[in-house]
Amino acid sequence: MKKLTHWLVLIGLAFFLTACGKQAEIVTLSGKTMGTTYHIKYLDNGIDTGPDMAHQKIDELLKEVNHQMSTYQKDSELSLFNQSKEIDKPFVVSADFANVVKAAMDLNKKTDGALDVTVGPLVNLWGFGPEKRTDKELSAEEIAARKVWTGIDKLAVTESEGKPALIKKIPELYVDLSSIAKGFGVDKVASYLESIGVTNYLVEIGGEIHTKGVNEKGQAWQIAIEKPEFDGSRAVEQIVGLSNLSMATSGDYRNYFEENGKRFSHEIDPQTGYPLQHNLASITVIDPSCMIADGYATGLFVLGPEKALAVAERENLAVYLIIKTDKGFEVKMSKAFAKLMDTKKEGEK
Repeated sequence: MKKLTHWLVLIGLAFFLTACGKQAEIVTLSGKTMGTTYHIKYLDNGIDTGPDMAHQKIDELLKEVNHQMSTYQKDSELSLFNQSKEIDKPFVVSADFANVVKAAMDLNKKTDGALDVTVGPLVNLWGFGPEKRTDKELSAEEIAARKVWTGIDKLAVTESEGKPALIKKIPELYVDLSSIAKGFGVDKVASYLESIGVTNYLVEIGGEIHTKGVNEKGQAWQIAIEKPEFDGSRAVEQIVGLSNLSMATSGDYRNYFEENGKRFSHEIDPQTGYPLQHNLASITVIDPSCMIADGYATGLFVLGPEKALAVAERENLAVYLIIKTDKGFEVKMSKAFAKLMDTKKEGEK
């Protein structure tokens, strides 16, 4: 829902390594998941990874993630939890589901409340979720009525007879994990690739990326940060070489509606209940975990450029901001991101 599509700059032809008597080959896999697409590229290191079987297994893993955390699939674990009206009673869920919710709750604290996975009722009200899209600005009364249904304090993770469970404090609580689930899916696929002996790969789902090792030219994977263009065109703002790192981006220039010349973004501020109105066009976060990068990207985007950069410095996060100004776009980056770019340049010398 929130995600931009990174341009993946995967340059060059296959190069060959020899291991166990078999030449290494490049394997490319793609498919659909979570309402978007995925793309995977890896070097098989001269071992027989069984790409057809790997493709099937990856589809199964992503289907499972979707069944756990989709708000569009009516029988998913998340949808069943959202449909439940029982309060103060453990709702048993899978370990993965519980762990993603725990991570989201932790990121809520680290982003000063900006990442709030209970904001779903407001997202739906504004028409950016499973409910019918609105084409008009909502009244303060409508927003206030929905806002009382939100708040991370109304959600808890616990155990029930040794199994992970969630608890609602109010019957209307609605959890939306779209800000973090794709990143988790990327990490899940990455773990599977490593389990079959793959050490050089790139996994991308809906623009969220995790990399390991090198690409087919023996270099860090070359990933492009997209330049915001409100006319629908695409351009590259910055190329980043990634290895053993993840990247996620959040922005407001793909998913919005307009009324009377006013633009309403799909990103909702959980504090006000309204779509964001600040001048941050996009923010890119780099972290070892794609799930964490994904969640941070949403939370920091909600905060706006000044607060986002302050949190990034406090948490030592590598972030890259593209800010709208009267003279065009301005770029800012955290110290950790600048250090990452300096390290990349040193490696190229």
